Amino acid sequence: QVQLVESGGGLVQPGGSLRLSCAASGIIFSIYSMGWYRQAPGKQRELIVSISTTGSITNYADSVKGRFTISRDNAKNTMYLQMNSLKPEDTAAYYCNAAIKISSTTTRNYWGQGTQVTVSS
Repeated sequence: QVQLVESGGGLVQPGGSLRLSCAASGIIFSIYSMGWYRQAPGKQRELIVSISTTGSITNYADSVKGRFTISRDNAKNTMYLQMNSLKPEDTAAYYCNAAIKISSTTTRNYWGQGTQVTVSS
């Protein structure tokens, strides 16, 4: 069974940095596009950044552009999110998402369990 597990969240002061990781495990043929979403209390989950299969194409939401950097290591089936210059409004639960080929004929969408990021002084 395929699982996505996020790690790296925590409490950080405004202006600080955190690095999130999302590791995929299980029987995996390929991992296609991946992305990071976040959901603040009382708000809808939103896509903040995505990355293509090879990592050559990335798309950032305006709210994080220039501060966050997405990357992936396909050899490790892992995606990263480097978050710099964090603001209180970045406080949310962060979720990773991936389209994963699990057999020769089946590709499914998977979510991680989420990791909390809190930006506060």
